[in-house]
Amino acid sequence: MTLQVAPVRPVRMGNMAFEADCRADGTTIVRSVEALAAYPRAIVDALESWAEKTPDTMAIADREGEGWRKLSYAQIVQRIQPLAQALLDAKLSPERPLMIISGNEIEHLLLGLAAIWVGIPYAPISPAYSLISTDYGKLKHIAGLLTPGMIYASDGEKFGPAIAATFHPDTPLIVRRNAPKGRPVQLFDDLLDTPVTAEVAAAHAAITPDTVAKILFTSGSTGLPKGVITTNRMMACNQEMIRTALAFLQDEPPVLLDWMPWNHVAGGSHNIGIALYNGGSFYIDDGQPTPDRIGRTLENLGHVQPTLFTNVPKAYEFLVAAFDAHPEARRNLFARLKLLQYAGAGLSQHVFEGLDRAARAETGERVMIITGYGSTETAPFAFTTTWPVTEAGHIGLPAAGMTVKLVPDGDKTELRIKGPNVTPGYWRDAEKTAEAFDDEGFYKIGDAVRRADPDDLAKGFVFDGRVTEDFKLSTGTWVNFAAVRAATIAACVPLIRDVVLTGLDRNFIGAMIFPDLEACAPLAGLSPHTDAQTILAHAAVRQRLTDGLTALAQRATGSSNHLARALVLTTAPDIDKGEITDKGSINQRAVRTHRADLVAALYADQPGPDIILLPRKGA
Repeated sequence: MTLQVAPVRPVRMGNMAFEADCRADGTTIVRSVEALAAYPRAIVDALESWAEKTPDTMAIADREGEGWRKLSYAQIVQRIQPLAQALLDAKLSPERPLMIISGNEIEHLLLGLAAIWVGIPYAPISPAYSLISTDYGKLKHIAGLLTPGMIYASDGEKFGPAIAATFHPDTPLIVRRNAPKGRPVQLFDDLLDTPVTAEVAAAHAAITPDTVAKILFTSGSTGLPKGVITTNRMMACNQEMIRTALAFLQDEPPVLLDWMPWNHVAGGSHNIGIALYNGGSFYIDDGQPTPDRIGRTLENLGHVQPTLFTNVPKAYEFLVAAFDAHPEARRNLFARLKLLQYAGAGLSQHVFEGLDRAARAETGERVMIITGYGSTETAPFAFTTTWPVTEAGHIGLPAAGMTVKLVPDGDKTELRIKGPNVTPGYWRDAEKTAEAFDDEGFYKIGDAVRRADPDDLAKGFVFDGRVTEDFKLSTGTWVNFAAVRAATIAACVPLIRDVVLTGLDRNFIGAMIFPDLEACAPLAGLSPHTDAQTILAHAAVRQRLTDGLTALAQRATGSSNHLARALVLTTAPDIDKGEITDKGSINQRAVRTHRADLVAALYADQPGPDIILLPRKGA
């Protein structure tokens, strides 16, 4: 296979040694036996240490116009002091935490670190709940749960309608620019002039590993967002787990260019944490994996040579397509790169191979591509591969310090997790907290895994979908949701963004397909900004989807994997109806509920012309 021809660029990785015990009831306990080195009580202690050892090293940078704003480690620690005093002066506390409703920028980072510095929890909230939502339902739910003592929004005018609709006028508001009228407000820069008292040092000395650092809200893919308690210990030990597995982080300070939002654990704890914990440099990428914003990422790659690059699969898809037209971006991406990492979804094999081809064309070497696994509740790093793989999908083995329980559940194996990086529970929700753990204290993450090699556990595990997403047809036949969904998307790469499956207590599997309009439009010779109905009505698009899905149906071995009918949706998922989360995950149940008429159309005795009929071979 061509992926194995070129040598792999040398990179020092850790070991993933483990031991396994099989119980009489079929449960297996897999325990990492890698020693987890000592770690500080909080991530801000690592920050302070680097400020002493390498005070002038650039820690954080963001774009401002055509240039970059930059702060060194010493400058960050210096600015934290007056900000921390301002938070204490405002009487913030665990009962009145800091709430940040805007996106990634230096001011966001400084306020969050200042809060951690003095033991005040903070909650970074998805900007989509303020800027995309029209009823602000999730923002109001979160605000009611948090009872914030202060709000930060970068742009008071931009976030003004959401602030006015959600927060009491007396709640202190901090903005970077464009202070809204009609309520008390302070500018961020004015907080930097706050006189610092001994109260800051005393509060900093009092924080412990169990002090709540921040509250991260789940995306709400199965209901309203839950507030995941994230302690200092979770964040600090998780970074040591990462450094144990990705051992090259100990050899030189890492450089990252990253856009992933800080209201998500991957961006706000994992990625920024890697830089700050290891004395590295973090460049905030103001691009995004969309047709309109990927150009900014390519431009930023013209300025930065990362040593570690982590991203979502859609971003890699855009980059692979753009490399030929942007040789400097490709050159800089691979110049110093030690590792490519992806998260958030499965990486399509054609993208995986495209990254490999680009690396070999630029350097003559393969660059190791890995993925891992975790959740907000695990801080998030819990599994990873530390060896090169030649196909997408492996999540590897448990991180140092972790123990996992594998519980048989029908045809699946349910995964449960225990370790110092696991949350103590959900913010102000004792019932959900109790439901989340079994009687041995293992966190019930709700996912299934399978062995990559049935005969060799050392090859690690493969994600096998959600335990609760599988369903039975009316015949009693089980449908493996993850397998059918993945096969449907793969059959029409890259035209399908996501799939909602139907069939519970029905005679056959159906699918409502959310198309990738950016991929479909060129096939029709149209702009991606053309309306969805025009793009999807084009004969070339319809034929390509039909051909791919028909070929999939012809390969079906039975009703459990036969997609019999499909409907391509012309309207995007609705965030206010809970059909999609702010990070793009589809809520299957919400889509089926709010589009019940379309589900009925899929199963009509006389299906309409919009329904694609997909007979099995020989039928």
